[in-house]
Amino acid sequence: MPSLDFAMVDADVLPYAAGPTLLFKLQIMNAEPEEQIHSILLRAQIRIEASQRHYDAQSEDRLLDLFGEPGRWGQTLRSLLWTHATIAVPRFAGSTIAELPIACTYDFELVAAKYFHALEDGEVPLQFLFSGTVFYTSEQEEGLRITQIPWEKETSYRMPIRLWKEMMDQYFPNSAWLRLRRDVFDRLYSYKARSTLPTWEAAVEQLLNARETDLERRAWNQ
Repeated sequence: MPSLDFAMVDADVLPYAAGPTLLFKLQIMNAEPEEQIHSILLRAQIRIEASQRHYDAQSEDRLLDLFGEPGRWGQTLRSLLWTHATIAVPRFAGSTIAELPIACTYDFELVAAKYFHALEDGEVPLQFLFSGTVFYTSEQEEGLRITQIPWEKETSYRMPIRLWKEMMDQYFPNSAWLRLRRDVFDRLYSYKARSTLPTWEAAVEQLLNARETDLERRAWNQ
């Protein structure tokens, strides 16, 4: 029966993808090299181990929405689910390198996008938890055999945050995405049209400048 171990050996941006995608290189090793692995239906849960790195003051400010005030991080800084992925690993014996593509998003309603955006440098500590089905043959047994990957199979990888930032700059240069409720968007659209502003950035900047001026005036009057 196969005894599989996993190790993440590299990660890069997948070139020419339809959308932003990271490609992880996963080494799969079988402790029984005489067995022929016909295929693996591999499932992976990817988690962000947020407590396993240091954060500077700027990152702490950006992570308030996720973890609250830094003084409470001993209780609130926790593991975050990033995503799930499923791949079919082709035939091999002994060991192989499988490619695990992860589609990414810049939607700031999602926890992972908020977390990645908050970091300026360093690495993202990731944990990959595996499950799935292995189809194999061996010299001791006839015919195609099937076994399940034990739930305790996992590996970790520290992904340079520059990969995520370079990827997003490639697909959304000097941009970020913000999803609005439909009624709020309609109000913003109406404001932009009435003010004859050329871009959405100009509309938001004008509203922010007006708000900041109002706050400064109130502070001065007090």
